[in-house]
Amino acid sequence: MIGNHLIHLETAVFEPNGYITSNNVSDFQKELNSFISNSVCKKFLVDMRQVEFIDSTGLIAIVSAFRLAQRLNKKLSVCSLSPSVRIIFELTQLDQALEIYDDRQVYIHQTREAVGSELFKY
Repeated sequence: MIGNHLIHLETAVFEPNGYITSNNVSDFQKELNSFISNSVCKKFLVDMRQVEFIDSTGLIAIVSAFRLAQRLNKKLSVCSLSPSVRIIFELTQLDQALEIYDDRQVYIHQTREAVGSELFKY
């Protein structure tokens, strides 16, 4: 169900696919939490481009992973939401709590700008 890989040195990408529902949310949550807990990376991007549907249990799993990342001083972001999945994030106001990017390229561009501007300040 899940594939993952690094997109650049400090960010690990988690790629769920298909449907994230009560039927498979337990496996999804275990894999995502393990991925965050066991990785040396400090930043995680959940690329949702292959997710066709997510229900409330899937949203809870993402919130749980977000909180886990915070406790471990790590950061979790999301990208590539389909229009139907984006609406669910907006209706539940998760778009206010999570950093959501249009796609990986936007994420890479914006995080590089942020790193560059932080380094430039000193």
